[in-house]
Amino acid sequence: VQLQASGRGLVQAGGSLSLSCAASGFRLNDYVIGWFRQVPGKEREGVACSDRSGKTIDYGNSVKARLAVSIDNSKNTMYLRMDNLQPDDTAVYSCGVDTLDDRDYYRLCTQARMWDYLYRGQGTQVTVSS
Repeated sequence: VQLQASGRGLVQAGGSLSLSCAASGFRLNDYVIGWFRQVPGKEREGVACSDRSGKTIDYGNSVKARLAVSIDNSKNTMYLRMDNLQPDDTAVYSCGVDTLDDRDYYRLCTQARMWDYLYRGQGTQVTVSS
């Protein structure tokens, strides 16, 4: 089981960036999937979470309307597009998957909360300059 994130980048404030997370060893659509980020010295923050179908996607309040998650099941890859990036968005972004039951799905994923995903990618750095 492996998640490989890519798309590291440096962008100016107001710019956009897309990240991808390729899965191997399992099918993405068998899992709840999500993106989260971490700034050194701070707790990890969930930014997006999708149900297994990829049709219901929830976003954290701090990034809502600026982020979009998509899933290409034929490539077994999920994507995170980020628009209007701001310096506060500078962080290491990672992807994760989990096998949440219905109760935990509604408790965690529907509010894009952060938890210890069952499997996590290694993360990729996004730096936004002012």
